[in-house]
Amino acid sequence: MKKFFSIIAVILFLSGPVAVADEGMWLLPLIERLNIGKMTELGFKLSAEDIYSINKAALKDAVVIFGGGCTGEIVSSEGLLLTNHHCGYGQIQAHSTVEHDYLKDGYWAMTRDQELPNPNLSVTFLIKIEDVTEQVLAGVKPGMTEAERTSAINEARSAIERKASEGTNYRATVASFYSGNYFYLLLYERYNDVRFVGAPPSSIGKFGFDTDNWEWPRHTGDFSVFRVYTGPDGKPAPYSKDNIPLKPKYWLKVSIRDLNQNDFAMILGYPGRTQRYATSFEVDELLKITHPNRIKIRGIKQEIWMADMQADPKVNIQYASKYSGSSNYWKYSIGQKAGLERLNVKAKKEQTEQQFNTWVNADPQRKAKYGDALNLIKTAVEGRAEYANAQQYISECFNQGCELLGFNAIASVLMNALKSDEKSQINEISSRLRNNMESLYKDYNPPTDQKTMKAMLKLFREDVPEKFHPDFYVNLVDKKYKGNIDRFVDDMFAKSIFANEARLRNFLEKPVLKTLENDPVYLTASSVSRMSAEVAKNLSQYDNDLTTGRRLWMAALMEMTPEKTLYPDANSTMRLTYGTIRDYEPKDGVIYKYYTTLQGVMEKYKPGDYEFDLPQRLIDLYNRKEFGRYASSKGYMPVCFLTTNDITGGNSGSPVLNDRGELIGLAFDGNWEAMSGDIAYETDLQRTIAVDIRYVLWVMDIYAGAGHLVREMDVVQ
Repeated sequence: MKKFFSIIAVILFLSGPVAVADEGMWLLPLIERLNIGKMTELGFKLSAEDIYSINKAALKDAVVIFGGGCTGEIVSSEGLLLTNHHCGYGQIQAHSTVEHDYLKDGYWAMTRDQELPNPNLSVTFLIKIEDVTEQVLAGVKPGMTEAERTSAINEARSAIERKASEGTNYRATVASFYSGNYFYLLLYERYNDVRFVGAPPSSIGKFGFDTDNWEWPRHTGDFSVFRVYTGPDGKPAPYSKDNIPLKPKYWLKVSIRDLNQNDFAMILGYPGRTQRYATSFEVDELLKITHPNRIKIRGIKQEIWMADMQADPKVNIQYASKYSGSSNYWKYSIGQKAGLERLNVKAKKEQTEQQFNTWVNADPQRKAKYGDALNLIKTAVEGRAEYANAQQYISECFNQGCELLGFNAIASVLMNALKSDEKSQINEISSRLRNNMESLYKDYNPPTDQKTMKAMLKLFREDVPEKFHPDFYVNLVDKKYKGNIDRFVDDMFAKSIFANEARLRNFLEKPVLKTLENDPVYLTASSVSRMSAEVAKNLSQYDNDLTTGRRLWMAALMEMTPEKTLYPDANSTMRLTYGTIRDYEPKDGVIYKYYTTLQGVMEKYKPGDYEFDLPQRLIDLYNRKEFGRYASSKGYMPVCFLTTNDITGGNSGSPVLNDRGELIGLAFDGNWEAMSGDIAYETDLQRTIAVDIRYVLWVMDIYAGAGHLVREMDVVQ
């Protein structure tokens, strides 16, 4: 612990400007030592223990991991939970049908028995965080190889996790920080009965869709509502009609006071991944491989999907969530690539590396300790380039672009059972698959996938070197179809038992091993799997050098500038960020104010347009200026606002809190001008976009007539 705090007063030696209060994703146990003074200067009125405490209920006890990649917050004593609309999108889509299209029309449970269960959805509460660095590194000895070091660390981590969770229902994990230089134990409690309570129509919850994504000014009511349930004893339990609403340790008060420029703003949430310490070589890889590939491949796929979605309401429901998940980081790649180039981030990283070389070469001991850091990263990144490119194409084109090939997982399970020739096992698996048949095909449209697969197979063959081509291209496409990919795909969909529900159901009545072994889906997907494994094997040979290089680079940066303050990169653990509500200047002569209003929604309104259409009721309420108590004292209906908080993916749905720790909004996006922010924080440009809680409550209460949910909250004025 002493060693940790002796270096906690060091900084991220980044390529950009010196860190300021708004930059940083801070660890909760260190707030008292590192952050509370500056937060108080900015106007924060609570204590560090009000945020994080293991002795009493605190703000962190109201914040959850929502599903696997978002944040949510508890806002009532009955387990009511808010998160973003795009975070709940998969659940909204799953409950939608052509007859009851909750994506289009929205949904509101007016009674508890109308709250809809969601299989496989969970929320996770953080119990505590504890520094275990010394314990984890106790078995690491000088002279160990990276593989030996990793093995010793993993053994220690497993032992700590077992001991921490023993005799409890908690989940323990030891997470790595600062590129493997420090470690923290995190204890979690997971609840698996989470019910869908309500959401506005997508014309509110996703207003602006792709066009406005990552953009300001923003006018999106990006929120959805869920409720956490427990067993009758108050403990986590699987779904049951006998379950009761969660009685939380803490829930957030909700403030509908006016928001003003320079007001204090704080966010608690689970940011996914940042790479603020990335080298110029890693930035180069993003610019030349990762982003161009994602932009090109997903752009082609999404164009096919969107055409079918717009042509058929059923397909629109089936592919809405898949399209949204794909397009979000497609546009992210467009923005980040442009931002990295515009802000010359690679060159700034190179300047830092030159300073490092001067520093490290000035002392023989430093050179012996850190001298190999940059070269290890450089040779690993450059050496793996062709494999990284091939791996991304395999993932994007085959695994994510050809849905039918995903059914090979079923083929493998069936094949193992048939090879065992045990009738009971065969019957059990066949029965289980028949029972799940509807869910397997619910969100699958074969004609859409057929068109997409043709495009993906052609693209892969054109763009990827031949040595990385799965052998089905030669053994099937060339030999049997004379290189005609369209004919190959058409024949696959015509013959495969997996191409539609009826065909698979018939096969399961009397499954035959030989039929499976000759199925075109099995043959093609197995070919892809073999090549994928070969590429992964070649990629892995660079892992140890890259891991060693990054760890040494991080340690060197911490030692190089001991006069400044460091925060760790995001790694999906709970973090606090703080700043203020503030406008910004995206370019010369332009100022973006810190808030948007319902007037701006109306100005963007385009009747019949899938991105900018609006419900008639919202238009009528606007025209009558029926804003209730949720309007600003200046008369307008607020929609979204900006803060200087430092967030990234995973923070979606995070609570934005005021100086009293009261909920004022939900974070849901970053701004276009600072898309490079995951690599290099942009002090003057970086902003968090949040939906104003007053708009959330107005939509629930005045627009939707779900005022009973608002009355359940502690609303303060």
